[in-house]
Amino acid sequence: MDTKELLKKVRKIEIKTRRLSDHIFGGEYHSTFKGRGMTFSEVRQYQFGDDVRNIDWNVTARYSEPFIKVFEEERELTMMLMVDISGSELFGTETQFKNEIVTEIAATLAFSATQNNDKIGLILFSEKVELYIPPKKGRSHVLRIIRELIEFEPSSKATNIAEALKFLSSVIKKRAIVFVLSDFMADDYLHTMKIAAKKHDVTGIRVYDKREESIPNLGMVQMQDGETGELMLVNTASKRVRLNYGKYYHDKVHYFKESFTKTGAGTIDCRVDESYVKKLLGYFKARA
Repeated sequence: MDTKELLKKVRKIEIKTRRLSDHIFGGEYHSTFKGRGMTFSEVRQYQFGDDVRNIDWNVTARYSEPFIKVFEEERELTMMLMVDISGSELFGTETQFKNEIVTEIAATLAFSATQNNDKIGLILFSEKVELYIPPKKGRSHVLRIIRELIEFEPSSKATNIAEALKFLSSVIKKRAIVFVLSDFMADDYLHTMKIAAKKHDVTGIRVYDKREESIPNLGMVQMQDGETGELMLVNTASKRVRLNYGKYYHDKVHYFKESFTKTGAGTIDCRVDESYVKKLLGYFKARA
């Protein structure tokens, strides 16, 4: 992709997702993810209805009328976006591929965090961590994250969520808001999920296509594994083949939900042909 085309794509995503974060998500995000506590800001004269526990007795005694302490939320939060860029993300039978929806969701979350003056970091992973961008503030930083989401080419097509979570725990020492965006077609990440969720506020966003849920009866079909590249002839007319695939797929989805909910993390299911706006808003409101 040449630079001009890349900048055009970045700008298109910025316009769409920034509008969403400005008008819809900014306030919801702020309400859902609270700061570290309250910090003293100033004193002002007492007004009817103010909490008497906040009266500043020293200033009240000095001026012979009641004054109260005003506190502000101490934010300075860090959001980490963990994005699966393995081969299975390059799939889509509707208007967009899974990785395109993932990019839009990640950009919307990043702009919502920026609007609240929070830092944003990025981890792109396949079977290993492919790219790490440390948390920083600002629009230009978010644009860099979007650029990487659009054009980064992974060196591997396989997936290892446990490895990515292990890396997160090693580089982010303070508590962070963590969004893991993937189709979660992976195994054996429950243990590392427990460690990450104990330390951070984690949410898994599963982005999937409805055509992945089952195999239609199309007779003998040549298929390619998106992660291994292996070509195989599959007899989709076989009921057993279709049942085995359905079981495999639903076992992975069940493992995802169980691993996240068991550890106290949140989950969002987002089908590529559904509105991720509604899904995110519903999740934020339920949590707030």
